[in-house]
Amino acid sequence: MARFIFITGGVVSSLGKGLMAASLAALLQARGFKVRIRKFDPYLNVDPGTMSPYQHGEVYVTDDGAETDLDLGHYERFTGVSARQTDNVTSGRIYQQIITRERRGDYLGATVQVIPHVTDAIKEFALAETGDLDFVLCEIGGTVGDIESLPFVEAIRQLRNDLGRDQTVFVHVTLVPFIAAAGELKTKPTQHSVKELTSLGVQPDVLVCRCEHPLPDAERAKIAAFCNVRKEAVIPALDAKSIYEVPLQYHAENLDFEVLRAFGITPGLAPDLRRWHDIVDRLHHPEGEVTVGVVGKYVGLPDAYKSLNEALVHGGMANRVKVNIQWIDAELFEAPESDVAARLEPLHAILVPGAFGERGAEGKIQAIRFARERKVPFFGICFGMQMACVEGARNLAGIAQASSTEFGPTEEPVVGIIEEWMSAEGRQKREAGGDLGGTMRLGAYEAVLAGNSHAAAIYGGTRITERHRHRWEVNTAYRERLETSGLTFSGMSPDGELPEIVERPDHPWFVGVQFHPELKSKPFDPHPLFAGFIEAALRQSRLV
Repeated sequence: MARFIFITGGVVSSLGKGLMAASLAALLQARGFKVRIRKFDPYLNVDPGTMSPYQHGEVYVTDDGAETDLDLGHYERFTGVSARQTDNVTSGRIYQQIITRERRGDYLGATVQVIPHVTDAIKEFALAETGDLDFVLCEIGGTVGDIESLPFVEAIRQLRNDLGRDQTVFVHVTLVPFIAAAGELKTKPTQHSVKELTSLGVQPDVLVCRCEHPLPDAERAKIAAFCNVRKEAVIPALDAKSIYEVPLQYHAENLDFEVLRAFGITPGLAPDLRRWHDIVDRLHHPEGEVTVGVVGKYVGLPDAYKSLNEALVHGGMANRVKVNIQWIDAELFEAPESDVAARLEPLHAILVPGAFGERGAEGKIQAIRFARERKVPFFGICFGMQMACVEGARNLAGIAQASSTEFGPTEEPVVGIIEEWMSAEGRQKREAGGDLGGTMRLGAYEAVLAGNSHAAAIYGGTRITERHRHRWEVNTAYRERLETSGLTFSGMSPDGELPEIVERPDHPWFVGVQFHPELKSKPFDPHPLFAGFIEAALRQSRLV
């Protein structure tokens, strides 16, 4: 039977619970255990699919088509375990399920309440599909004391009683701030946070204390005394230069040892951390550097492109180079006085990522034209591929009014909305005026690559599976004219209806993909497209 590690956070948000969960899972995995990580989000949205990236950061998509919290990206990148629909649940999804059951009469006329109905539903999600696992790590979003997180805390309190102390461990992440005027680390916020948690019936077994300065032994002892934990189970968590150093730092502080001890497990051999030492070595000892410009729409919030940022770093690891990322607002290129060349000439490569909506589209088209004409390596992802097709249609194929129906009615819909497509469940159809949430082409789909294409050479094969998240597709009615002008459709859906990859054979590296390859890249297994893109950027850096 699986053992459960429940992770809560206190004092403030953004303490890195997700990164801690991912690191702990990686350490347990390095000891030979089979792990899975889950995220419980207290907000009332059914999922983050309709939320602005400025509200919630990127939407991470799983193979089975779930739109999830970005922390699931950390989980996958650190463990290599593919996330599933069952690994992320929100209060909105819980309540939606309960109300559906109530309307059907499943509760046989009973009064539906937070306890037991909501807490039982949370426990169902926690326990689902765990029979073959050694450890399940469940991160509770938000901060202890928030009203919306109370049902989740109550649910994990009940699970301790249901499963027993030898099957459950509580890890609480808190802040130990440094007050510069006093020159001291202050433990009081942690004490109050643990007091709040214990008042709800949950006594933490391990405390992870985020701090900017080393946590002295006296402060660790003080926290342990006031918070009713062993001093050795008070784990300092200092800031790291890179997130990929964090598993090694936590291991050095005995986090994995203390969690196993809390379960009553005597740790055996030391974990095999060679993978993580190699990753850190590649990060800290690059043999060159490149500068990549990301011309996007949400560049004001780095978390909006979290997986993309990490995939570029992974591409650098594959080539043992440092990747300097310049985030460029596409709207800068839409002003009449803008000098596109001056901004883009210093770059060794240009990437246009996914997005929704017309804002910034013309600026992205300007950047794509620059990359094409100046022979600068270009990578277009999802919306970026679509705009690459529009740019080629306008400037090479003679279709001056080429556009996307996403921006409104157009006489030349080079990009149009998908009305139906094939999935593993059969043919999917979109209804006019339907809901926005969950109505896209979502999750893993196969693509077939042309055998003589650049894409096939990069992948080392002609059949691939990649994750999608989009409502619009390049219109194959324009394929012949686009290919005549030099843009090759090198990847298509197995039925030949939907374009997946376009490229320019006369360009050093010009690739557009309809899917999101950044979602599958990992530090120990960089995605081949990102490895190839950074390799092209490195060649470009030697030319300028």
